[in-house]
Amino acid sequence: MSTGYAAWENSENTLLSHRETMDFIKKAQEGEQQAVDILVEKNVALVKSIIKRFLNRGYEYDDLFQIGVIGLIKAIRNYDPQYNVRFSTYAVPMIMGEIKRFLRDDGLIKVSRSLKELANKALAMKEQLKNVLHREPSIQEIADAIGSDPEDIVHALEASRTPNSIYDVVYEDDDNPILLIDKVSMDDAQMSKVVDRVALKDVLSKLDERERYIIIMRYFHDKTQNDIASELGISQVQVSRIEKRVLLRMRELI
Repeated sequence: MSTGYAAWENSENTLLSHRETMDFIKKAQEGEQQAVDILVEKNVALVKSIIKRFLNRGYEYDDLFQIGVIGLIKAIRNYDPQYNVRFSTYAVPMIMGEIKRFLRDDGLIKVSRSLKELANKALAMKEQLKNVLHREPSIQEIADAIGSDPEDIVHALEASRTPNSIYDVVYEDDDNPILLIDKVSMDDAQMSKVVDRVALKDVLSKLDERERYIIIMRYFHDKTQNDIASELGISQVQVSRIEKRVLLRMRELI
């Protein structure tokens, strides 16, 4: 072990400067495991801060920590100074992505590999287009860029979302978190609303993907018909006709 490495290993609380981080990343990418170990040690606080967002989902802290470290090591292996961002900025989405991938793949709701791949492809293209267009790209623009149907992309993205846990923290004040399960206690009026929501969810499941997308965007996300038309690459008139037809069908089903 070189003197330089020994000095860093004995200075646990010393932060690395940007230049020092770049030097260690270069050595790590050249195969020096000690450089990897030092980079992990100096950035472990970053991992800990990120995994706090994913607690209360039924997984042990240590398991999530190990997955987060894997993401950090991937960031070390793949970082390129030409990205023109600080290493910590690059590492955050890598760590979060590794944890999200673990939660999704290990979740109760299984998503087919093809849907996962399409969702990942769409998300990657979305980021590329944002940098080029300097705005949020529409579903249609993403679909055109990767050669897929807009409806398939919407389905893939929805299917790949991590479901909420009843132990998710919905509010926290003075270290007294309120969990989602705490909100389940309801009076009769609230229970009636839940029953209505269950019925609505059942009806929505009977619609095709484009119909369901239009209704959800219109009545749950307050999107205008013009917004939806732009995202789907169709006219506002077509959206209006589909919406009217679907609402009539939903009334019959309910």
